[in-house]
Amino acid sequence: MVTDPELYSVLFENERVRVLRYRDHPGDTTHPHRHPDSVMVTLADFRRRVHAGGREVEVELTAGQARWVGAQEHVGENIGATDSHAIFIELKEPAPRPAGDMPLGPSAGQAG
Repeated sequence: MVTDPELYSVLFENERVRVLRYRDHPGDTTHPHRHPDSVMVTLADFRRRVHAGGREVEVELTAGQARWVGAQEHVGENIGATDSHAIFIELKEPAPRPAGDMPLGPSAGQAG
């Protein structure tokens, strides 16, 4: 919200979680920012490149996916032809392990 308020909006917040809506356009790039441990739910198909600490990953996601995003600081870039549109459910509790052990970008979890 602080680094890119035109791309994020707060949908809900309490003492345990913050729920954000994220939307950008093809070619948009965020400023460096940090997320705590989060769940990301995609609302549209999109392609992104995520940069952090000299590493980068390209991610292509379809609408309706839920992905774990471990705590990280990164820059995101919309490299596709469509808007990125997602909901982030950010956890306010501390991570159970060092953030450096977490994968960069979103990772698939187990469906229940």
